[in-house]
Amino acid sequence: MPSPKIYFIRHGQTDWNANNIIQGHVNTPLNDFGRAQAKRNGEVLANKLARDKNAASDFRFVSSPLDRARETMEIIREALGLPPADYATDKRLLEVNYGGWQEHSWEDLRKTRSKEIEARFADLWGTVAPGGESYQQATQRLTDWLNEVTEDTIAVTHGGAMRCLRGHIINEEKAIRPKFNVPHDKILLFEDGRLIWI
Repeated sequence: MPSPKIYFIRHGQTDWNANNIIQGHVNTPLNDFGRAQAKRNGEVLANKLARDKNAASDFRFVSSPLDRARETMEIIREALGLPPADYATDKRLLEVNYGGWQEHSWEDLRKTRSKEIEARFADLWGTVAPGGESYQQATQRLTDWLNEVTEDTIAVTHGGAMRCLRGHIINEEKAIRPKFNVPHDKILLFEDGRLIWI
């Protein structure tokens, strides 16, 4: 039995993304540029599915429950000609929880919590944010979700979450995984054991 296709999509840009403020589990809306990115991804996905003769309605749609991911999903579904609100959410697709670092920039944290931030950048994989989680811990919940996917799926999630999933799938060195670039305006397709950006 063939493995399911999974399209991973990062939510569109927010003002916090644009200003390098750590979001984590904080709820933030898309900005207008982020909405345009989500629309672009929806249109690209619609064209890709049409070329592959796949019906969008045959896919399962699931999103992180945070507003920026949900708005992205709804824009994408609209571009696919589907009812915007008809999709599931799963808490396991949440962003990495940065705990007490959320709502701050790394630059500001280097000044106010320098020891914590030095430790974090010395071990991007294993350092646990105060009141939050590490990339290692986030990867566990995300791979728990991934291992349960049995049907073709379109998933909207977050940058850190996609780093975790991509690193796990390609079995990349753990110290490198948190450094992956994850654009807002690209889609990562997982098919036949391979990852392809579209």
